[in-house]
Amino acid sequence: MAMARASSGLAYPERFYAAAAYAGFGGGSQGSAKPAAISRFRNDVALLLYGLYQQATVGPCTIPKPKGWSPVESSKWTSWHGLGNMAQTEAMRLFVKILEEEEPAWYSRVPEFVSEPVVDVEMNNPAEQPVVSDMNSYEEQKTIPAENGVLETEDKGVVSEVLGSVGVYDKWVAPSVSGQCPKARYEHGAAIIQDKMYIFGGNHNGRYLNDLQVLDLKTFTWTKLDLKVAMESESPSSVPLAACAGHSLIAWDNKLVSIAGHTKDPSESVTVKEFDLQSSTWSFLKTYGKPPASRGGQSVTLVGSSLVMFGGEDHKRSLLNDLHILDLETMTWDEVDAVGIPPSPRSDHAAAVHAERYLLIFGGGSHATCFNDLHVLDLQSMEWSRPTVQGTIPTPRAGHAGITVGENWFIVGGGDNKSGVSETVVLNMSTLTWSIVTTVQGRVPLASEGLSLAVSSYNGEDILVSFGGYNGRYSNEVHVLKPSHKSTLPSKMDASATDSVAPLLPTTNATRDVESEFETTQDGKIREIVVDNAELDPLNAGNQETGERLIATLKAEKGNLEAALGKEQLLTLQLKQDLTEAEARNVDLTKELQSVRSQLASEQSRCFKLEVDVAELRQKLQSMETLQKEVDLLRRQKVASEQAALNAKQKQSSGGVWGWLAGSPPDQTTDA
Repeated sequence: MAMARASSGLAYPERFYAAAAYAGFGGGSQGSAKPAAISRFRNDVALLLYGLYQQATVGPCTIPKPKGWSPVESSKWTSWHGLGNMAQTEAMRLFVKILEEEEPAWYSRVPEFVSEPVVDVEMNNPAEQPVVSDMNSYEEQKTIPAENGVLETEDKGVVSEVLGSVGVYDKWVAPSVSGQCPKARYEHGAAIIQDKMYIFGGNHNGRYLNDLQVLDLKTFTWTKLDLKVAMESESPSSVPLAACAGHSLIAWDNKLVSIAGHTKDPSESVTVKEFDLQSSTWSFLKTYGKPPASRGGQSVTLVGSSLVMFGGEDHKRSLLNDLHILDLETMTWDEVDAVGIPPSPRSDHAAAVHAERYLLIFGGGSHATCFNDLHVLDLQSMEWSRPTVQGTIPTPRAGHAGITVGENWFIVGGGDNKSGVSETVVLNMSTLTWSIVTTVQGRVPLASEGLSLAVSSYNGEDILVSFGGYNGRYSNEVHVLKPSHKSTLPSKMDASATDSVAPLLPTTNATRDVESEFETTQDGKIREIVVDNAELDPLNAGNQETGERLIATLKAEKGNLEAALGKEQLLTLQLKQDLTEAEARNVDLTKELQSVRSQLASEQSRCFKLEVDVAELRQKLQSMETLQKEVDLLRRQKVASEQAALNAKQKQSSGGVWGWLAGSPPDQTTDA
């Protein structure tokens, strides 16, 4: 059964559940909310939050409208049903956006650890799953691969694993570790310098982290570094460093370079920080040129002494596909306008460099879909291409991790908006052939999004090291894999950029003394003419020089025809790629349009409700005006009656006195 929170490939699930917990949802039965929490919102906002929460956790409304006239239940059903087929990730985003509009400071009031509900989509039954607030307090465990690939758990001390004792190839193994384990996280940065893996930042329970943890790969012992921050014109101090996630951590010149990433208070442009291992000090690097807009989920690849940044998502949730290069020696930014068709805007993809010349981009996600396409950028000609790949093409994914070992590019984890990806795959960058290395089963950290992947070496053998990730729960586990993939095939990318995207051109057989010539027929087809050199001499015995010139002419024509054929093949392939790219863009735009239509339907539902409320209020106002007029009339009648009664009384009293003076006897009344 697919879990709604499993590896969405986007940055919003953990923030959504923190927002839902703050708003009071998810604490009881399906869609229920704590009255004390939800009552802080206006009725229309509360109803909209309810509908978005149901859409994000359960999906589109399929239950019938409540029978009878219950205004509350009917309004809740209308709010949910009005969202139509809005994507669950889009509902999460709108939930957080509306909450931020109503209470901008809500995030600062969220408790540090929040219980996160996991919703079974098939059963439509949310179940509370406890979240480990601090996995360090648990007894250390190790995970070993079983025969069927399932990762099983043993207590620490039963098996002691280090890099040198990894005897099995192409299997993930969880070594025993010591020391205080880091807080579980994902979207962190990882880099290896001198047999030590450094972990910086990340995301835990919707909160960004700023700690720097170190794993000694010789002893597998965790330690936490005490950090200092060097501000401009100030000595290093213990000022807290801004927490971040979705950044990139690069090892350069025995230092760590952290670049970009999401922060609580984003800046306008990308910031670059450097960590000095000797002084344990972070410092902000001054850059020149026009820096890229701030972002997270980008890829940053070290090519020589430059960092190549592609794509990502800015702080306004706009997806990017721009290309920037930072020269680490001059600290100068350069925005590159490459030719060809670039990858569509995306974030949480993977990037690698081959032969210090070709930048490869794989996968990633937009707001509506995930990708499994492969794009290549020739860093010399700055031209994008989309090569033809072979083998078992990986499924779409985002939030995966990649690392290169020689000419092999290993890809681990990721998600596709439905579940985590269980296969570890490898791309031979010389032959552009995909293959599956191994597969894990169950909801293990290796089938997560936002995990990190690094490579170390032991006795001349490469070892992949994975850490963290998120697949419904946050992980702080370490896994290692010894790859067996070795490639001796020649590279397709060594000749030119077009060689990597075009099929091999026709070649002649050098072992035969035969010239294979080509001519173009009237219908445009190329016909092969085979000329045996042995037959030329008898025909031209008297003029060998003429025969040689004829052969040279035929060879020249053959070369021209081969060049024309190659251009036509390249043009045909480019047109096919353009068509495929246009179809992919059309699918993406269609999904975006459906999402916008769903939002419009939601807004129309809100407008309709507001119009009904306004009509009722107008009717009440008219009734109140009529009542006010009647009250005024009654008041005037009352005043007139009281005045008439007073006048009559005064007249009566006045007539009795004058009658007495005139000698008229007063009225005599007798009791009955």
